[in-house]
Amino acid sequence: MKPQSIDFKNVTLLDGFWRTRQSDNAAITIYSIYEKFKETGRFEAAKLGWRKGEANEPHIFWDSDIAKWIEAASYIIQKNNDPTLISRCDELIDIIVSKQEDSGYYNIYFQTCEPHARFTRRTDHELYCAGHLMEAAVAYYEATNKDKFLKAMCRYADYIEQAFVTDKSSSFQTPGHEEIELALLKLYRCTNEPRYLALAKHFIDARGTSDTDFYETVTTHYAQDHLPVREQTTAEGHAVRACYLYTAMADLANECKDDSLMDACKAIFQNIIEKRMYITGGIGSTYYGEAFTIDYDLPNETAYAESCAAIALIFFAQRMLDAQTDAVYADTIERVLYNGFLSSISLDAKAFFYKNPLAIVPEFAHRYPSSKDQGCFPETKRLEVFSCSCCPPNISRLLAILGGYIFAKNDDTPLIHQYISSKTDDIEMISGFPNDGSVTVRVNGPKTVGLRIPGWCIRYTVRQNGCDANGIVQNGYLYLSCSGETTIDICFDMPVVFMESNPNVTQNAGKICCTRGPLVYCAEQIDNTAPLRTVYVSEESAHTAVLTKNESFSAYTITVDAFKKEAADTLYAPAGSRFHKTTLTLIPYYGFANRQACEMMVWLNRK
Repeated sequence: MKPQSIDFKNVTLLDGFWRTRQSDNAAITIYSIYEKFKETGRFEAAKLGWRKGEANEPHIFWDSDIAKWIEAASYIIQKNNDPTLISRCDELIDIIVSKQEDSGYYNIYFQTCEPHARFTRRTDHELYCAGHLMEAAVAYYEATNKDKFLKAMCRYADYIEQAFVTDKSSSFQTPGHEEIELALLKLYRCTNEPRYLALAKHFIDARGTSDTDFYETVTTHYAQDHLPVREQTTAEGHAVRACYLYTAMADLANECKDDSLMDACKAIFQNIIEKRMYITGGIGSTYYGEAFTIDYDLPNETAYAESCAAIALIFFAQRMLDAQTDAVYADTIERVLYNGFLSSISLDAKAFFYKNPLAIVPEFAHRYPSSKDQGCFPETKRLEVFSCSCCPPNISRLLAILGGYIFAKNDDTPLIHQYISSKTDDIEMISGFPNDGSVTVRVNGPKTVGLRIPGWCIRYTVRQNGCDANGIVQNGYLYLSCSGETTIDICFDMPVVFMESNPNVTQNAGKICCTRGPLVYCAEQIDNTAPLRTVYVSEESAHTAVLTKNESFSAYTITVDAFKKEAADTLYAPAGSRFHKTTLTLIPYYGFANRQACEMMVWLNRK
């Protein structure tokens, strides 16, 4: 029997690191996004009343922004029953349903700006938007039991089936931006309508088989069209599109017991984590195409590492974890959650990064005279809204469903994937993560419990009802036999550790990165007197590192011994510079750029 994740609605986060962030999401983030979307005309555009010459011309992806906001709000409603969010969702849903055509079609841009061009351009996100609307409809139905939106999106799915399968009246065969595939699988599970499963399978199977589905200005790799999906073994192209596709592939493989599809997913996943993922869990290394490039191409200052891509990788890893209890998938989720995902939102829960670099030099960040190329460099501060604002509601919806990534069950064996203080029906967990490796788990009744041993952990101790315990380790999980009410105390050693890259990552040659437990650390100029580029660190300094609790970050800062290089005033000088002793203060990567724009480095010069 395969493991089954315990749904977020059956998990309650307890006081601690993540409970604070989830509470801020429900009280601050979701409302801040709503106001910004309202100010920028997104909600008004849903009424299809915009006319040429007016402000706030609809974008091709605004449907998805609205849909993700409704979805995030729906998840919050499931846990909090917030009447204001219910009212705002109802208002938006009423608008959408009232403007939906009799055929089932609804799209803000095409109905408003190009009513005769529907399903003629693969580039323009119609199916992507439809998919997000379907996900939102399922989420709202599950939160409120109101089915008007769900029925409307079923009509939309029926219309898409007619256009792409029955009549083949569309001008393309597969989505340009994947998303609808995973949405249709959710719609299928919600309605038990097998045609939606078949439509998801149709879109997945057809990908990479068409002579007409391609973009004229980019390679077929950009939208994962280079090969049929079962022949793909590397992560290619636009990182968000790619991981939404891979998520759907893994989901479909699980649903249909498709071994060849799952084999492709396993190969792609290994390629990502072994050769194409930043140490923060960020993916998609280039601004050009927001894409994966080639193995080991992981630049720091120009890292794209889109927030939505980090979220998409979590989705993919979770579907893989639902297929096989292997810590490599849960380890990846942990890496992304604490680093590349959490960096995407400000500490005050109102501003966001679209891109998440691993180095910032503010004076270099605007060096391109061409606005076309300016996007190569990430923003130096978070923003509350973007012209393409896909990330903020995506961040909000993940925070809302975070409880769904913690526990699973394999037959009668409960599994603990993430060490987040929380409880479900027969398990309660108190965790010190990410600052302390001490975890207490109380279980009632099961014969066996599986606990993930984090990949970063070298030493740990475990006690069961106060006595030393031994278990069996399989695929990174420690399995302990239990009976009746059992208390498990496990302590994961969390030393400061400096990491180095594979030598093929040329950008990191001669550099090391500070980590502790699940956290990646960085240096910011605001905490240090010497310019960061002139500071060198030895991995031996980890042994004398000083930890200081910082309430702003809800984590420790780390101070290590370091060396400042005496730099010459000339552009070039004979080698042989002198070094002076100094110290270097490091903060959790997720906390950078919350105080002021300044130089930041993850990968430090190695002494």
